[in-house]
Amino acid sequence: MMHVTFADKGLLVGDRVADLLVEYCAVLARHGDADTVQLNAYGTDGQKIVAKFALSEGAALLAESTETDLPDPDNEEAERYLLARIDRRTSPPPARPAHDTGAAVYDELGL
Repeated sequence: MMHVTFADKGLLVGDRVADLLVEYCAVLARHGDADTVQLNAYGTDGQKIVAKFALSEGAALLAESTETDLPDPDNEEAERYLLARIDRRTSPPPARPAHDTGAAVYDELGL
């Protein structure tokens, strides 16, 4: 479990989603971009909460390990989202033409 601090608020989330959140925040900062992310978490009182993060290049985010008996909150959907966004920005798909002219252009030109 990780204790995440963001905007002077602390909450508990699973290790994997905390690591992905920090990595995504760094990726956004490198690209001068911003995004919102929603996570299931535990508040400082141990109650289940839903936290919404507005991440940008100026976001101060800290994730630190902690010991607790609480089970990790379910963040499978958020983990998939974060992985997809990180992958898209670090390994973008190849550029493609705006419209595919294909073999039709060669036929028109008699080639």
